[in-house]
Amino acid sequence: MWDGFQGAPIGLHHFLAARHIGGIVGDAFVFNGVSYTTVALFDDPLSDLRVWEVSGSFPAWAPLYRSSNEAGKSLVVFGRGLTRGPEVRDAANNSLRGWQWGAGDGRLRWGQNDVRSVVDGGSYWGALLYATLDASGGPNEAHLALGDSSGPVFINDGTGWKLAGIAAAVDSSFNTTNSGTGFNAAIFDARGLYYGSSGNWGSLITGTFPVPSGFYATRISVRTAWIDGIVPPEVDSSDAPLLPAEGMVAFVVLLFGAGAFSIRTSRSAVKSTE
Repeated sequence: MWDGFQGAPIGLHHFLAARHIGGIVGDAFVFNGVSYTTVALFDDPLSDLRVWEVSGSFPAWAPLYRSSNEAGKSLVVFGRGLTRGPEVRDAANNSLRGWQWGAGDGRLRWGQNDVRSVVDGGSYWGALLYATLDASGGPNEAHLALGDSSGPVFINDGTGWKLAGIAAAVDSSFNTTNSGTGFNAAIFDARGLYYGSSGNWGSLITGTFPVPSGFYATRISVRTAWIDGIVPPEVDSSDAPLLPAEGMVAFVVLLFGAGAFSIRTSRSAVKSTE
């Protein structure tokens, strides 16, 4: 755990987190019940990524996803976001569209999704992986919410699970009218709703097919050169990381302990930061 959020060890003395969640040198990062004091930080000038250095040595860490073929791949994401809140329904026909954000309980959860596309998040966010909450998704289909920021996103590259993203932002602000404050929600079909923010709601969302909302994760594969400059990928054999297959299974067991969640209506960092 990192200041109430998550971080992912990526080397013997380093872990990766989202820059927008903050933190200062001297704060503690807790991994597998052991506390590690941070001694330095390194900010990526082209994304929301931040590498932290700690005193002490991690017993395991995640290999990085280095391929540029994330679109269409299945993913597993972890976070400490919100519980499911009240249902959101289309005012015209009362059909279920999703769920509002509920309360936070700090519990670590995991879920699954697919990378729908790779998008440009602009000068601060950089390249992002985008995944949507689809009604046709599997039983562990996941969305993210406030509190899920900095959660690790893993993709299997054919040789094992690799760290492919760090949870960054979500589509979250909706309304049933074009005025008022609206609400934050995980929506699998935004038709019949307005998207935007207070005083700036767009047009009513319509169409023939469902319009799902989604979450964004900072794309690791395009920033591996920067990460490697801080955490060289070559390691001594006596300090080997937990690698694909058996190794990553053990790493995931260390990361979580809460179990799966069906269509989890929580999410990452909204278009506001946490």
